[in-house]
Amino acid sequence: MPAVAGRGHGRGRRTINEINMVPFIDVMLVLLIIFMVTAPLITPSVIDLPSVGKAARQPDQIIQVIVGKDEKLQLKTENQTAPISLKELAVAVKRAQGAKDSAAAASSAVVISADKNVKYESVVRVMDTLQRAGIQRVGLSVQLAN
Repeated sequence: MPAVAGRGHGRGRRTINEINMVPFIDVMLVLLIIFMVTAPLITPSVIDLPSVGKAARQPDQIIQVIVGKDEKLQLKTENQTAPISLKELAVAVKRAQGAKDSAAAASSAVVISADKNVKYESVVRVMDTLQRAGIQRVGLSVQLAN
């Protein structure tokens, strides 16, 4: 209810139209102090990525799975590049590895090369498909920043 001033001798009623800003300013200053004190205590989230060592020997054969900007897959072996679907990927990689010779299959690596604008989910889907098929050496191709 607004304050009423001048309840006197027939002058009439006059309301005070001013808002008291002091409590609002006090609350804002307290909040500012709280945020200034707690801000240095909050550490930014840092992802601790695993480190890998260099392989003892290089793979005999590298099979590359390329994930394009449009999320279409290509299988690149040493002599050819062919488009492929996700369903046919595991069979084609095993065929390219030479699954009959287990030593050659164990020493051949599969590298996934994806465009940097491709969704992370698409790359993980390709990795999951290869690992479910029992392909051991699956890696990601990266470009080192200079």
